Amino acid sequence: MARLRLYQIDAFTSERFAGNPAAVVPLEAWLDDATMQAVAAENNVSETAFFVAAGDGFELRWFTPELEVNLCGHATLASAFVLFRELDPARTEVRFESRSGQLSVRQTGDRLVMDFPKWKLRPVADVPAALVQGLGCEPREVLMTETADNYVAVYERESEVRAITPRFERLSALHPAGVAITAPGDGSDCASRYFAPSWGVPEDPATGSIHCGLAPYWGERLGKREVFARQVSQRGAELYCEILENRVLVGGQAVKYLEGWIEV
Repeated sequence: MARLRLYQIDAFTSERFAGNPAAVVPLEAWLDDATMQAVAAENNVSETAFFVAAGDGFELRWFTPELEVNLCGHATLASAFVLFRELDPARTEVRFESRSGQLSVRQTGDRLVMDFPKWKLRPVADVPAALVQGLGCEPREVLMTETADNYVAVYERESEVRAITPRFERLSALHPAGVAITAPGDGSDCASRYFAPSWGVPEDPATGSIHCGLAPYWGERLGKREVFARQVSQRGAELYCEILENRVLVGGQAVKYLEGWIEV
């Protein structure tokens, strides 16, 4: 039996009980995949992150309660927070190797800023019926990320995004794709929500990864290089994005909620 440190961090918020909770488990060596998946299911938050030291950086993996994922923003932010604030306070920058390549995070004032891939959004000509049925409201347009694993439904107003009551059983039929809904923001550049029920995450409170596509999309529409985004989930979240030539910087704050031990 192994005894492991576990942290739970609220990401993309400056207030406890807001943003997106992520569990973070630092490891000396990788556990087997089944054990990590079981830990993620037991934690029952949208993502559990595991990292192992590798050279001058770390290898990083993310699990929902159901599956391992290719990219997760809030759990990357939470992992960097644990390293900077708990394990190595002298550190202000870290590099992670992941399924999505190298990701770096640096501390800038009270924010942590992640260097993430930049995704193009492409129009969807044949919109699946399950998407419209699952959202219950016809979007202005439907796009797909170039990674082909996220639909983006665009609406005219933030109020429409807030009013959506998703039918998760219909959205699950879109697997492996998740669904982001977005519109111009009231008091922000863009507002969004994100659903991934087939991955064990009915509604994600804050989704850093989808802003790899949302930030460039809204930056182009608004003529801005810096985009302030709000995820208008029940918990709420704030993301500060900067669009570079081939990358997107996604920044935010985080706070610690829990620190303890687990036995596996």
